[in-house]
Amino acid sequence: MIRTEQLTRHFDGRPAVEELNLEIGRGEVFGFLGPNGAGKTTTVRLLCCLIAPTRGRAWVNGFEVGVDSDAIRASVGILTETPGLYDRLSAERNLDIFARLYGLSAGEREAQIKRYLQMLELWEKRREPVGTFSKGMRQKVALARALLHEPPVLFLDEPTAGLDPEVAKTVRDFIAELRGEGRTIFLCTHNLDEAERLCDRIAVLRTRLIAVDTPENLRRRLFGRRTVVQVRNLAPEMVSAAAALPFVQHASREGSRLVVDLADPEAQNPALVKCLVGLGAEVQFVTELRHSLEEVYLTLLEEEKPA
Repeated sequence: MIRTEQLTRHFDGRPAVEELNLEIGRGEVFGFLGPNGAGKTTTVRLLCCLIAPTRGRAWVNGFEVGVDSDAIRASVGILTETPGLYDRLSAERNLDIFARLYGLSAGEREAQIKRYLQMLELWEKRREPVGTFSKGMRQKVALARALLHEPPVLFLDEPTAGLDPEVAKTVRDFIAELRGEGRTIFLCTHNLDEAERLCDRIAVLRTRLIAVDTPENLRRRLFGRRTVVQVRNLAPEMVSAAAALPFVQHASREGSRLVVDLADPEAQNPALVKCLVGLGAEVQFVTELRHSLEEVYLTLLEEEKPA
């Protein structure tokens, strides 16, 4: 659904996005992460044909950027960080204007506006000026606007930024519902917990692409896999015995916890526990040490810093 080859954009000779290569499948929720100024919004603008690339090529929904630009604009929905609504007009009127621009008939406009305002719990407010709405309500209207023409590809730029927890959850749940409909969703966000919950894969960008994979694969690549064994009577000889097992990559003690690096915890944990119990260990629990997506993200950015 989305593919880029060496996609590059410079502003006044300075790179904003440099040689970006991506391939995003149909029905995938793809997280696009990076610090401010990394090129995330520029990438969205390029893929939506709002600006032209300096060089490189890109395709969205089978159409090529710069060649089939009108077809791309008609087949994507965009939610920008700033909603950009007409404050003096009602939510219903705002959506009707954009539905007309998308070429929907009168019947289609009425049905689509009702559908999405109901889904986003705004139907009762449909005749009120959006200038009186809270930020969360305005974001919901903008999300409905992006979906009126049922685009197969949706670009969301910081969809929950600045929203209170209840509204943010409503928006996240709605995104998850859209995912279930088979849409391709390109999600730019600073909310790493949100990316973890919603995205099939994530990319980390700092002008150039640093990494792209599933959150779990990135964790394993950076940190490996670690088992934590909580032992009531952990003794030095138990740590030494664990370290001596042929499948153990590293073992260390952290208070009453034994932390062990393993290649395949599911297969190797039973033998590890058996060894410890054989030495008289009173095992309280066994769990996997799981690094957060924030740790993955910050480690990738740190590794990419210039020497």
